[in-house]
Amino acid sequence: KTDFIHKWWESDDDVTLLTRPRRFGKTLNMSMLEKFFSVNYANRGDLFEGLNIWEEKYTEGNYDYRKLQGTYPVIFLSFADIKEATFEEARKKICKIIQMLYNKFDFLLQSDVLNGNEKEDFQRISADMEDYMASLSLKMLTDYLCRYYGKKVIILLDEYDTPMQEAYVYGYWDKMVVFIRSMLNSTFKTNPCLERAFMTGITRISK
Repeated sequence: KTDFIHKWWESDDDVTLLTRPRRFGKTLNMSMLEKFFSVNYANRGDLFEGLNIWEEKYTEGNYDYRKLQGTYPVIFLSFADIKEATFEEARKKICKIIQMLYNKFDFLLQSDVLNGNEKEDFQRISADMEDYMASLSLKMLTDYLCRYYGKKVIILLDEYDTPMQEAYVYGYWDKMVVFIRSMLNSTFKTNPCLERAFMTGITRISK
């Protein structure tokens, strides 16, 4: 499976979308990408010793993967559990997931990277935050992490479309489309702090 790391990184795409059915190993691949690139796993090359990505052949091309391991700030979140019957509950759960993500990076509040207003914004991230804050929340976090580490951020988003499927089934498609589109647009399309992003989906995409 570690060959996937090489193929994805060498593709040099800003944002990659992989669509496969459930139980296809998508989340496992996402976890592997997190362990390989995240600064939280710096100096953990032992996790990949004996695997293909750690072979010498991968140090002879454009990238030395042994030196890439553990060098990027990584944001990893999943919408796989967003299966609520109403838009209000689904929206609140998405916002709660983002709040829990922020909690993992609360060390930023103790740093000098954020100014007073930014620290206030950081603490306003909650399950009940307003739409404009929710749509900007992931972009804001990439900006904070980029300044803290001095390096652009990798985002891994698992099952981005599960909320959309449930919205279609339960009849709140239009509201969810507006909410998700705004969030994804600000996060992935107009984000100068994004190094690369990898998204998985479970919906078939027509040619």
